[in-house]
Amino acid sequence: MSLERSIRAKIAGKRDAEQDRLAQEWIETILGQKFPAGVAYEDHLRDGQVLCQLMNKISPGSCPKINTSGGQFKLMENINAFLKAMTAYGVPDVDLFQTVDLFEKKDISQVTTSLFALGRATWKHPEWTGPNLGPKPADECKRDFTEEQLRAGESIIGLQAGSNKGATQAGQNLGAGRKILLGK
Repeated sequence: MSLERSIRAKIAGKRDAEQDRLAQEWIETILGQKFPAGVAYEDHLRDGQVLCQLMNKISPGSCPKINTSGGQFKLMENINAFLKAMTAYGVPDVDLFQTVDLFEKKDISQVTTSLFALGRATWKHPEWTGPNLGPKPADECKRDFTEEQLRAGESIIGLQAGSNKGATQAGQNLGAGRKILLGK
């Protein structure tokens, strides 16, 4: 098996059909239209038009120009506009897919992961009243300690520092003792 084929097999193994289905249903709900029957999820998203429409529903005007024709580069501009709009919306760079992941179908699982990241980002925007995708991110739990509390904590040695209140293994008999027999 060639290296390229084994890499493709590994990437294809990361795909989760259930997550793809959930992402597709989320997009269909927001846009109010079903994907065409018989067209694969990645094929319908490939030209970036649906993604730009999705982003414009979530954040109006975030993808001002959607190319419907003009060759591969114009269609890849749609994907780039979508990725730029996702970043502006608050999706971290580490959650974004590469244009070739979708356009050349190199890593569709990463595209789905990015859509889930967008779905999580919608939780942080109170103006968004539509459906969310994925679990709600944890809220910040900020703690305020007084100076007295902070100073009191400095005198405590945590268990990670190597102290275990004098516990030892003395007296434990773990299995049979080791016998060393020298030649007879």
